[in-house]
Amino acid sequence: MNAPRSQRVMVDGWIVLDKPTEMTSTFAVARLKRLYNAKKAGHAGTLDPLATGILPIAFGEATKTVPYVQDGEKAYRFTVQWGEETETDDKEGAITATSAERPTLAAIERELPAFIGQVMQVPPAYSAIKINGERAYDLARDGQIVQIAERQVDIHALRLVSAERDFAVLEAECGKGTYVRAIARDLGRVLGCHGHVAALRRTRVGPFFEADAWSLAQLEAQDFAPLSAMRPIEAGLTENQCIVVDRDGAARLRNGQSLLLRGRDAPFEGTAYAACGGTVIAVGHIEHGELHPARVFNTPY
Repeated sequence: MNAPRSQRVMVDGWIVLDKPTEMTSTFAVARLKRLYNAKKAGHAGTLDPLATGILPIAFGEATKTVPYVQDGEKAYRFTVQWGEETETDDKEGAITATSAERPTLAAIERELPAFIGQVMQVPPAYSAIKINGERAYDLARDGQIVQIAERQVDIHALRLVSAERDFAVLEAECGKGTYVRAIARDLGRVLGCHGHVAALRRTRVGPFFEADAWSLAQLEAQDFAPLSAMRPIEAGLTENQCIVVDRDGAARLRNGQSLLLRGRDAPFEGTAYAACGGTVIAVGHIEHGELHPARVFNTPY
């Protein structure tokens, strides 16, 4: 049972959870929030219940860094089952098309380059995309015909790991907003055999990798100290520039004021976070040599 709000504590940092299959991302956050008796928590990028792997969960002040983690590169390992297309583009949906054709190894490898780069993709009808204020999956579950416009996504790499007659295992590295289920669906279509995702594992989200992850069993073990798995707030920002500032600069940023960056090697543009005495102070964007804070952190320094 959750503790009353008045009894919860402020916990700041990141837990990189290795989410098990058949668990929603929302339930995973609730489970860890209860484990840490935390006042505030949220995740950086939904994983479908079918999927396993990296689900970064932010606590307290770290929730302010969630958008920067979500903007980072994602990596997936997934299994495509040939011969069937489904309404959800994974094994949980009703079958909508079948084929007796099966692709050869050479045919799969020949088509992969067309999926790499800046490509146009139609997200699955069963997705969290909002249409007129409602989630697409809610409309689809209500029996409505869902039409989502295609959008440009960045797929940096797509590799064939192994293949047999009915299945192929692939790895993808991609940007924000890319749907692996759509890759499986579209690859099955161009190969003339149909396909859907039979298994999916996320292996990276921005600065977080499989090596960083903890299972629920590990975190909930009686002889384990859960706080030892907690990463600092700035773990979510390590793909951005770090600017070390003095106490005067930190005070200025905490007040929402921009800070002129001095020195020959001072960055001129881009996203960056400021730290003072080893403590993260603010994150924002650098424009014309000034750091403009977008979010400030209520942490002692």
